[in-house]
Amino acid sequence: MPNTQDSPDDGFDRFMAERWPRVVRSAFLLTGNQHDAEDLAQAAFELACAAWGRVRRADNPDAYLHRVLVNCHRGRFRKRRVIENPVAVLPEGLQLVGDHTEAHGERDALMAVLNDLAPRQRAVIVLRYYEDLTEAQTADILRCSVGTVKSQTAKALARLRKNGRLAEFAQTSKNQKGAA
Repeated sequence: MPNTQDSPDDGFDRFMAERWPRVVRSAFLLTGNQHDAEDLAQAAFELACAAWGRVRRADNPDAYLHRVLVNCHRGRFRKRRVIENPVAVLPEGLQLVGDHTEAHGERDALMAVLNDLAPRQRAVIVLRYYEDLTEAQTADILRCSVGTVKSQTAKALARLRKNGRLAEFAQTSKNQKGAA
């Protein structure tokens, strides 16, 4: 007799294996800390596993997982006061962009400016520009209005434009490319 109940193992292992690196990178961008990022990703996958039947049947399982990730990140602040220790340099083995030498300076500058953003602004920037989600998808994941996504994005981008470290890196990068 066939098993009609959903088992957490029915494809979950493959789902997790395929998405783990990207979810950890997204979590790192949200938390600014490798250990917190891995804990956050693990918590998100734990909840996704518990609800695997719904996740698997969802129109977009990746969006479902992103919502769980962001909600877990928000929940960290509700449960207890969490002191973040953002790092300016990514740990070895965690790559945001290709393994090119010039990208390391860009990555370090990106992490430094992301650490200066408020948590909601940081989440909007990560979801919109790193995960390449639409405003509507981002609003759905953050459970807010599209207008809130737009205003948080505008505030975050304004803050990023004013950040001297990013402007300095952009100018240095531009000069290096012009000299080549």
